[in-house]
Amino acid sequence: MRARRRALTIAAASLTAAMIGACAQAPQLPPAPPAPAAKAPSVAAVASQVSVTSPQGELLSRHQREQLLQQVQAQGKAEAIKRQLGAMAAFGAVGLYAGNDAKLLIDGPATFKAMAEAIRQARRTVLLESYIIEDADISRQLARLLAEKRAQGVGVYVIYDAVGSIGTHDAFFEALREAGVATCAFNPLSKIDDLAHRDHRKILSVDREIGFTGGINLSAVYASGSFGRTHRKPLRQETESNREGWRDTQVQLRGPAVGALDDLVRETWQAQGCKGALPPVPDAQPAAGKKAAGEQLMRIISSTPDDTINRFYALMMTSIGAARQSVRMTMAYFAPGEDMIQALCDAAQRGVAVELILPSRSDFSPVLHAGRSYYERLLAAGVRIYELQDAVLHAKTEVIDGVVSSVGSSNLDQRSFTSNNEVNAVVIGEDFGAEMDRMFAQDIQASREITREAWAARSPWQRSKEFFARLFERLW
Repeated sequence: MRARRRALTIAAASLTAAMIGACAQAPQLPPAPPAPAAKAPSVAAVASQVSVTSPQGELLSRHQREQLLQQVQAQGKAEAIKRQLGAMAAFGAVGLYAGNDAKLLIDGPATFKAMAEAIRQARRTVLLESYIIEDADISRQLARLLAEKRAQGVGVYVIYDAVGSIGTHDAFFEALREAGVATCAFNPLSKIDDLAHRDHRKILSVDREIGFTGGINLSAVYASGSFGRTHRKPLRQETESNREGWRDTQVQLRGPAVGALDDLVRETWQAQGCKGALPPVPDAQPAAGKKAAGEQLMRIISSTPDDTINRFYALMMTSIGAARQSVRMTMAYFAPGEDMIQALCDAAQRGVAVELILPSRSDFSPVLHAGRSYYERLLAAGVRIYELQDAVLHAKTEVIDGVVSSVGSSNLDQRSFTSNNEVNAVVIGEDFGAEMDRMFAQDIQASREITREAWAARSPWQRSKEFFARLFERLW
């Protein structure tokens, strides 16, 4: 019951925040980006439209960018890579990071294990930013580890969202402060004028060398994995002791992209006026003394309500528009609005394999039903829809044409587009895309396909829930 009360409290606070924001100014989605060119641009053309930061923190010359793009194309699907990068560049500046290593982490246990190991190795700084930090076993274990590192002289900084973590007693955070951990709430509830603006990011940066981001909060719902179970209790009966794992995805990064995550935490800390001065960013290591962490080309896409245009929304629209082979999305909260629904339908109708894995259950049902209100239209266009069974889906991942892969905090809903701070790690190339496709196939095995015939036969009660949820879609 504690879990359910906490979920209802968060939902009520979030809805209040959304209504306050809507009353002040109705959220508006960014305009749809221009249609991409039918023909993939040349390597030289793409190289002229992007900037690339090296593992040593230097900007690559145009010739170096061309060489790098040739290496990325050597993985395979060269035309798709050029087309996708060209589409991104047509909509605005594209900053990329070279020489990264990105590792998929499926579900909570693998993620928490990797995060704890990274923190144990910290020498200088640990920067943690999370929408939810719950007073649960996993968070208490992490808090003890953070306190130990602080006692060893490591600078430790924690920022949490005041609404997302509303169910956590102040004593939990006060204990962190007493241990010397600088701890800060994002937009406390006393800031009524900013109540709709939430920090939905999940970032851990250790020594600016290893980073994590994705959809996983510090919560008991992630204490066990979502696969390989033989039984699951109904959602309403969940407690901290019997909850089985939610399905979610995180990514572990090494390389210059980590610096971008580290900078985001620092920017949020300063913008919130958090107590505790952050140490300066260390000087970049000389080029001769630093090797690349890997071979992956990446982009870190951040967004806030203050942006002129939501860059993640723009990425999705341009990537879907440029897709020629496949669009595969796994999305916890799916109520993206007319433009994106039309983009998905258009892609399917021109022969792209468009597949969506969406939830069959949710911790916030209005957005579930708002998303389902689009099923009939999507299915008619040829989009294949699957609903994950036996677990709450919380992942936010996409892989397009097998070469543009995103793991992050952004849902495809109005709040992510217009009201939240979000962050997404995007990997360019077929190698990581193949890993994403394999993960997607595994999730399909745990899902049930929604057919057009079965959906047409749904009950009037289900239809009414979709109708009313759709009316208030912009609040979800």
